[in-house]
Amino acid sequence: MQMLELYRSTDPLTTALWAAGGLALLCWLLSLATKEYSWVDRLWSVTPPLFSIHFAGYVGFSDARLNLMAALTVLWGVRLTYNFARKGGYKAGGEDYRWEEIQAKIGPVWFQVLNATFLAPFQNYLLLFIVVPSYAAYQLAGTPLNALDYAAAIAFILFFIGESVADQQQWTFQTAKYAAIARGETPEAGFITTGLFRYSRHPNFFCEQAIWWSYYLFSIAAGAGWLNWTIAGAAVLSLLFQGSTGLTEKISARKYPTYAQYQKSTSRLMPWFPRPG
Repeated sequence: MQMLELYRSTDPLTTALWAAGGLALLCWLLSLATKEYSWVDRLWSVTPPLFSIHFAGYVGFSDARLNLMAALTVLWGVRLTYNFARKGGYKAGGEDYRWEEIQAKIGPVWFQVLNATFLAPFQNYLLLFIVVPSYAAYQLAGTPLNALDYAAAIAFILFFIGESVADQQQWTFQTAKYAAIARGETPEAGFITTGLFRYSRHPNFFCEQAIWWSYYLFSIAAGAGWLNWTIAGAAVLSLLFQGSTGLTEKISARKYPTYAQYQKSTSRLMPWFPRPG
């Protein structure tokens, strides 16, 4: 009972920050124990919905905007969890291949420094900060829904659909590719260039970033101002994607000689008409 009262009497951002810190410590300890470094990846689709529900729950789920934001993040989280699970992300050894690449490049000592600063703590706090527009909505709870809320919700859903389609197209391609390899055949292509990938080399990455920029709009709709501090989550996420996309492309270019031509003809992130080869 005392713990519940303490929870209710503490500012929701404070409790969320403590929770993110606890998860960061847990991920770091698990990485040391298992020598796997994708523990935050396994939480990526789980903690943002929980944080969003946490903020909505602080007003007893009585605020329409907070409830809408929570529902959208749950929708996003369920789909992303499913997509991550079917790729084997929750299985032992289901580690992001890029961590091995980075470890080989910077060495084990510096990689452990990276693990103790970026992989575990930074990423866990980022997962909180992409949903802090909910905290702004909590602080201004009671503000009626308006046209910007509906525009933000529509944008979120459209980008959610785009990411879902891109992930499915990539899954279908990869499944067929590895099935051909298992039969002893040589796949026609090593990477996908059709569907949404004809207009963007990473349409799922683009949509993921756009989802959280759409989410930020809810803080503006609540009355926090067009430029408020909760923009930090979406902004930092976009910066993070710039670095991770570059690493992904470097690996792809090394594996597939024709990837350089794909880079010349197709937009990196924002979907656009392909250029002549």
